[in-house]
Amino acid sequence: MLGRNKTGGEATGKTAGPPEMTSKTAPSRRSLLVAAGAGGLGIAAGAVGQAKLSGAQATEVPAGDIVEFHGTHQSGIATPAQDRMHIAAFDVTAESREELVALLSDWTAAIEHLMRGSDVGEFGATGGSYDAPPEDTGEALGLSASHLSVTVGFGRSLFEGADGPRFGLDGKIPEALIALPHFPGDALEEARSGGDLVVQACADDPQVAVHAVRNLARIAFGRARVRWSQIGFGRTSSTSTAQATPRNLFGFKDGTANLKAEEQKALDEHVWVSGAAGSEAWMNGGTYLVARRIRMHIETWDRTSLREQENIFGRTKREGAPLSGGTEFTEPDFAMAGRGGPIMPADSHVALAHPSANNGTQMLRRGFNYTDGSDGLGRLDAGLFFIAFVVDPRTHYVPMQNAMAKNDALVEYLKHTGSGLFAVPPGVQEGQYLGQGLFD
Repeated sequence: MLGRNKTGGEATGKTAGPPEMTSKTAPSRRSLLVAAGAGGLGIAAGAVGQAKLSGAQATEVPAGDIVEFHGTHQSGIATPAQDRMHIAAFDVTAESREELVALLSDWTAAIEHLMRGSDVGEFGATGGSYDAPPEDTGEALGLSASHLSVTVGFGRSLFEGADGPRFGLDGKIPEALIALPHFPGDALEEARSGGDLVVQACADDPQVAVHAVRNLARIAFGRARVRWSQIGFGRTSSTSTAQATPRNLFGFKDGTANLKAEEQKALDEHVWVSGAAGSEAWMNGGTYLVARRIRMHIETWDRTSLREQENIFGRTKREGAPLSGGTEFTEPDFAMAGRGGPIMPADSHVALAHPSANNGTQMLRRGFNYTDGSDGLGRLDAGLFFIAFVVDPRTHYVPMQNAMAKNDALVEYLKHTGSGLFAVPPGVQEGQYLGQGLFD
């Protein structure tokens, strides 16, 4: 595997690519001294070419390993889902609007480097002064970009706190960025919920994803601190028709009916914000991220019969086909009669999550399995870290979650322990920083 570039530099001679994953050949990048960024980091966009800086040799990065940073939408949403994730929410400790803008500018520059497989900073992990801390933490040296995507969102608490509006953002909070209601059965932990900012880093290599969040947290020091974080493994949804449907920790295929990146019309209707005007116009091209940490009662489930498991999901365990027949992608027949009622139980997970039961609404799911050891009583602390992107949580998430929390037979085996809702601004164009439209 080819190594990571030691440093960053200005983008030159860049070939335009699609807004998500690029398949164009990326030239090797050279390391250049660049002017200091808003926070004095001296980070610039992914450099190209070949050169040496402080004795560090730039190396080539496989083009197929790179997800494009610039575009209409942020990466990590319609990007084909990777297999590893590290997500973290931050509380902003900066007191001024200028400090917050500087943080977002620094993050933007760093993320562009990270997604291209470069070290953060002018001198990276091994250059610069021998008597100063390195600008990059270095654990990703020798690793490729690994399809890293980084997505940043804003929580409601960034706009308003207990003492009123923050950072001069009064009147700018989108109406859809609500405080999520307390759903039936919620057992939310404050330390696992909320946050002013969220960073979702996804990659093929878990160390690359962790490296991204670690360095963004380091850059944020003195301006924001981590509120909660979660590492996920094994995607629980497919976001491309080229991907097979994965399985959750209950052993069932998950996300069969998930929206796919190729379904542009459906994405425009159910995921991307458009037509917002006035104080909310900055959200056009963005979306809303719903995050829920859902612990699974693994041991109880493992003692449940196969018949009951399949009735709870409404699908066969091996093939993922609806109980009404066919293959995995056959549309369920909710009217088909069975013994004592519909063959597709009305309280099955599929029946309650289906668009026909939710006014035709759909969502783009990008969840991951997780396990955090045991709870001290010999039970696995494991489950699903649910992530979904929707055009409006008031119509595309809250009604569905309310119905499922009340009626879904699967609820008996689940406990929601963490929750968050974030406004994800649109993608970044050359020369911009993340969320710039909110502050202009």
